Amino acid sequence: MASAGKTQTTRAAKARAETPRPGGRVLADALVAQGIDHVFEVPGESYLDVLDGLYSVSKDLHLITCRFEAGAVNMAEAFGKLHNRPAAVFVTRGPGACHAAIGVHIAHQDSTPLLLFIGQIPFAETDRESFQEVDYRRMFGPIAKWVTQIDDAARIPEIVAHAVDVATSGRPGPVVIALSEEMQKHLVAVPDIGPAMVSVPHPDPQAIARFTEMLKSAKKPLAILGGLWGEGREGLGEFLRAFNIPTTVAFRRHALYPGTAANFVGDLGVGADPALVAKVAEADLILALGTRLSEAVTQGYTLFELAGSTPIIHVYPDQAEIGRVFRPALGITTDLEVFAEHLAGLKPGKIAWNDWTAELRAIREATHAVPVYPGPLNLAQVMHDLEGLLEPDAILTTDAGNFATWVARFLHFSEHQRFIGPCNGAMGYGVPAAIGAKIAEPARQAVCFVGDGGFLMTGQEIATAFHHGVAPIVLVFNNQMYGTIRMYQERAFPGRVSGTTLTNPDFAKYIESFGGHGEVVSETAEFAPAFRRAVESGKPAVIELRMNAEQITSRATITQLRQSNAKSAASAPAAAKPARAKRAPSTSRPSKR
Repeated sequence: MASAGKTQTTRAAKARAETPRPGGRVLADALVAQGIDHVFEVPGESYLDVLDGLYSVSKDLHLITCRFEAGAVNMAEAFGKLHNRPAAVFVTRGPGACHAAIGVHIAHQDSTPLLLFIGQIPFAETDRESFQEVDYRRMFGPIAKWVTQIDDAARIPEIVAHAVDVATSGRPGPVVIALSEEMQKHLVAVPDIGPAMVSVPHPDPQAIARFTEMLKSAKKPLAILGGLWGEGREGLGEFLRAFNIPTTVAFRRHALYPGTAANFVGDLGVGADPALVAKVAEADLILALGTRLSEAVTQGYTLFELAGSTPIIHVYPDQAEIGRVFRPALGITTDLEVFAEHLAGLKPGKIAWNDWTAELRAIREATHAVPVYPGPLNLAQVMHDLEGLLEPDAILTTDAGNFATWVARFLHFSEHQRFIGPCNGAMGYGVPAAIGAKIAEPARQAVCFVGDGGFLMTGQEIATAFHHGVAPIVLVFNNQMYGTIRMYQERAFPGRVSGTTLTNPDFAKYIESFGGHGEVVSETAEFAPAFRRAVESGKPAVIELRMNAEQITSRATITQLRQSNAKSAASAPAAAKPARAKRAPSTSRPSKR
């Protein structure tokens, strides 16, 4: 029977290759042939023929209609993070492409596979500043792995196949493809092209031997995990636990390692524990496993010396990223799952750094403990309560803002949970990402963390959740301000509040107007019952957390920031000239645009 089904599929493919099809249909078939099964879109007249082609393949491809292009791309980006393969996004030319650009930038800095298709003007009108004309190669060139335009319908299968290969190979990322309007109507007889089977890069055996030697010589190693979500995550975890190596996670990669593991010592990124950051200077070997050693991870490129005085072993699937900023003592270009397999045979023997690991773990436990905060709602306790309420395989998404540091500091993730957020600090990501996550994994719980500012950027996408029958739970941290910018403002210009105050709706009533479930939480004890009711409702839900606005971060109040500024000013030499403002230390630097 299987052979008969394969024969029928082959005959159908041959018939398509011999029968002229319009470009819009060829493109739809090309997506299906490449295994793309989800398309997120905001419709536009510039790709009507593609929409018609997608109608013809509706049995094989899920079309998700969104309310705003930025939301659509963020949903697709979240899908790509979860499945390690791209979803497709379709937007219209000009304004639609501009709205989508922020999602491309997220995918670029987060190393997420993504395909963005943009309806384009007729190619005969190029360079006349036609209606909504944009040169997308110039526009997206710096933030996409590849940007191209299809003017010949016969090349659609070739270009789509290559686009998928580019988006998923090496360091994954976004590919942007413009579709000239008249090309979509042209009739062509071309065969579909399926995915290519390509062997992933394997590490040099000599590199594994050198890795082992360097680790045996270390007294204070430290691992930094980033960008690993396949089976290799489990294999690397087994290695790190067996060798009791103190393990951190990179910015927005908090769920890569179980928070309760005895060798998990925290995160390196925005809002990192200053005590942990200080201890990194004592490490005598850094294992950078799948992370880019980006600005956020390295605290503004200050954590290590560029010349590599602290030995770094950098393991990454794209050689161009190894040594890009920090010169490693050893660079290994390999697929991370394959690398984990090579480590499986290593035996720990006598471990010289157990005390070092215990010391760093004690720092993590101290910063994770719930402090006493002023006000009726203790967000640290809320995060501890939430930890026990989440399903074991829950997907958590976050927007950008100071509120996210409460999650990083006080919520431990378990082995099968996922946490995704924008490494480029883009606001408006969290809600669409939670919807995209729920569409990608409908059986799993999806919970979003978002500030009041970020929610009103893309919160209207909750309509997409209702339209497609998925039910994320959104936690809105409401302090009636752009909190991160206010934090900076209070440091630089204490008491001079300008442009950072917000006026908000009743967020619970907002979701209720759609027919969803809304709750308002003002006291700590109210949270757990409210969350349970949201889960039991089975509806898209919003829980508004009415924060103490004075508690600007988990480590400081507005009053403390002002007092710190006043002390600094008082201790400065009277004749000293005003110094250029320096970037704030990582312990409170924002993940916000």
